[in-house]
Formats: sequence, structure tokens, C-alpha cells
Amino acid sequence: MNTATQASAEYRGTALVTGASSGIGAIYAQRLAQRGYDLVLVARDRTRLDALAERITNETHRSVEVLDADLGERASLARVETKLREDASITLLVNNAGIGTHTPLIASDVDHMTRMIDLNVTALTRLTYAAVPGFVARGHGAVINISSIVGIAPEILNGVYGGTKAFVLAFSQSLHHELASQGVRVQAVLPGATATDFWETGGLPLAQLDSAIVMSAPDMVDAALAGFENRELVTIPSLHDVAQWDAFESARRAMSSHLSSNTPAARYHVTSR
Repeated sequence: MNTATQASAEYRGTALVTGASSGIGAIYAQRLAQRGYDLVLVARDRTRLDALAERITNETHRSVEVLDADLGERASLARVETKLREDASITLLVNNAGIGTHTPLIASDVDHMTRMIDLNVTALTRLTYAAVPGFVARGHGAVINISSIVGIAPEILNGVYGGTKAFVLAFSQSLHHELASQGVRVQAVLPGATATDFWETGGLPLAQLDSAIVMSAPDMVDAALAGFENRELVTIPSLHDVAQWDAFESARRAMSSHLSSNTPAARYHVTSR
């Protein structure tokens, strides 16, 4: 998209993007500005946020606000919640901030695991709760939640990380069920291995991964936004055969009506008293 197209893109409100200083979040910010959104960029690193904001403003002429905040710290999180509640221009929340690890559970520090839950689950939940009532009141708005393929394949990486991303997926599906009729869209994005600093931060150089399973961050975000424009509830950029997901979901939904009964299943050999 050239600069002229960026500048003339139809205004779509303001998108608040967390974890926006680098990687997936920074690319979301750039792409959304190109699509006509003003931005509120949230992350801990003010210097990197300011540099990104300047670059996006110069390229797209969109308004970009910077909000430096550590979402794992309750006072900082509360400032972002307030912004979401009070700024009626916000039409899109991108819950991208999160941490993860490939270290096995037994080898992981429990305090680090707790911080992961605070950021990946608690902060995401509180920000969504701050944004959604305004979206409902105005009759429009959207939430994009960045989950992971480990949300449906938790054996791949650390169990706590997989559990947090399974929460993000389930939360998104439930929100869609509750809010679709009220004009609020929800998308859960499940990236596979993506070329970001996630791996280096965790002590595993990206070069040690099979390049055949690693997607570039720009490709991942572009695919996710294509899924968003196609109104997908769940977008898995790396899954080439979407029929596999459809079959998975169909089986889950078919089973759901059989999960609660007043009698135990026969295989448990429980005699009613």
C-alpha cells in the first residue's frame, strides 16, 4: 500500500494495540494505520513506542497516541482500562501483549508462571471488560485476541503457557456467542511458530527451529487481518487445510450436547442407588 493510499484510507476509529513496541504488535499497529485506524500504542518501552509512533504518523498521517504501561502491574493496567472505558473513539482492541516459554513446567519458576497468567489471562480479561461495555452501548466494536496453536495443542510447549492460550481461545469463543448479536465482533488468532524475539527471550535461538515451521511476523499479521476482514472467529494462519479445523469444531459442537447427563456413562459401571 503506497503512502497516498494510506493517507486516504477511510477512517475506522481508533485501535488500541497492546504489546505494540515490537514484533507482532508493531506490525499490527502499522497495518491498522494503513487501513484507516488512529492508534493507541501500549507497551512498557516508551522509547521504542515513540519511535514507532513517529514512523507510523509520517507514513500514514494517522493520529498515534503512546501509552507506556506494564500490563503485569495493576496500577499501569488500570490506566489502560480507564483509557478503554473513557475514549469513545476506540473501535478495536488488539490484545497482543503476552509472554511465553518453551521451558518444561518442572524446570520453570512458579513465580514466572504466575506472572505469565497475570499478563496472558488477567490483563487480557480486564482490558476486554473495560472495552466491551462501550462497544455494546455504541452498537459496534471489535476485539482481536492473540492466542496460539498451543491453545489447541498444549503438548507442544510449556503447560502453563498452553493453558493461558487455551483460555484466550475459549474466552473469545464465549464472547462471540454473547456479543455477536450486539454488534461486537471477536476474533481469536492462533499463530504457530513466528519469527519474533519470543524464542530468543526464552533462550532458544530462532536458527535452531526448522525454518519450514516458522512464519514471518508480517505474513502472520497479514493473514490474521485477512481472516478478520473475512469475519472469521478463529484464524489459524499456518493451517492450510481449513477443513481440518471445521471438522474439529464440528466434532466439538456435536459432543457438547452430550456432556451433561443425570446418569454416569456405562463404561464407569456405576450402579444408581
